[in-house]
Amino acid sequence: MVRRRSSSGALSAAWSRALKFGLGLMRAAAKPAKSAKPATRAKPVRLQVRSPRPAAKPRVPLQTPRVAPAIGEWVSGMAAGMQGVRRYRLYRPPGVRFSDRLPLMVMLHGCDQDAQEFAASTRMNALAARERFLVLYPEQDRLANPKGCWNWFDTSSGRAFSEAALIMSAIDQVSVLYPVDRTRVTVAGLSAGASMAALLATRYPHRFSGVVMHSGIPPGAARSAVSAVAAMHGLRSMRPGVPAPAASARAWPPLMVIHGRNDKVVAASNGHAAVKAWAVAAGATAGATRTIQRGKRYPAQVTDFKRRGTRVATLVDIPGLGHAWSGGSPSQAYGDAQGPDASRLIWAFAARQERVIG
Repeated sequence: MVRRRSSSGALSAAWSRALKFGLGLMRAAAKPAKSAKPATRAKPVRLQVRSPRPAAKPRVPLQTPRVAPAIGEWVSGMAAGMQGVRRYRLYRPPGVRFSDRLPLMVMLHGCDQDAQEFAASTRMNALAARERFLVLYPEQDRLANPKGCWNWFDTSSGRAFSEAALIMSAIDQVSVLYPVDRTRVTVAGLSAGASMAALLATRYPHRFSGVVMHSGIPPGAARSAVSAVAAMHGLRSMRPGVPAPAASARAWPPLMVIHGRNDKVVAASNGHAAVKAWAVAAGATAGATRTIQRGKRYPAQVTDFKRRGTRVATLVDIPGLGHAWSGGSPSQAYGDAQGPDASRLIWAFAARQERVIG
């Protein structure tokens, strides 16, 4: 037993000496060269010259090359409220002064996405740099939903309304810190983000100049996870009065719906149901459907719903498109480059809207 302890002690001492020796080499390599030394010490200097090249890449904000253009700012923030906290990312185009007043686009990601992936998929930042508007990307916490979905459907427990309030906190914070034109705030989202966008617009109608649902479900179609699955398959309808307890449906901001007819995740009938709800609430009627197509992209069938010449809702129905951002980056899981450019369509829609914010 004594020999075993001695052997173990010797092994431990050897390991300690080796560890100290290794640490010494690491410290020596990290120190700048003071003067010419023997050739054996020249190697760390050469390593120090080469190492900044790979090390410099992460310092160019890691996601900037694939998320934002080389110009402008891509910043992080956090909004807090009685319901908790949520992170967000904000894109600010170059040359913005505090005296400016720029439109704000609020972008809500879908399930299995985060703010950075959604920005990369939609390429909205590049458009914002060109057209000069701010883009806010609130981000769902994985503790609130393991798949990163906004809990738009959970109205029975109030969680949907709590998350909506947190998103509003992020909008309020950004509107104070940056030169936001509060009369030109548009909210858009994909899938679960689209459903949350609609909930925001119907719960806080006077805060938004427009709302865009891309592949989403109208608010009031579900009250739990189980009913949300049924709604995704088009088996539930929107219940009147549920989405907007504080305001008349006539006060809802103009709506644009973009939906792929080949969507196997969220039935295209949901898009039709949302547009119908807006049209009925405002007493609007459908105009003639027109087809638009750019190059070899999927064609889109566009129908406007108007009341006394004012556009209340627009349906963009895209045959060939599945559950993906139309015209999105093909490198992202939920992007289809063959579809018409949804980001351009959304900005064109948003640029027409302006409301008096109450």
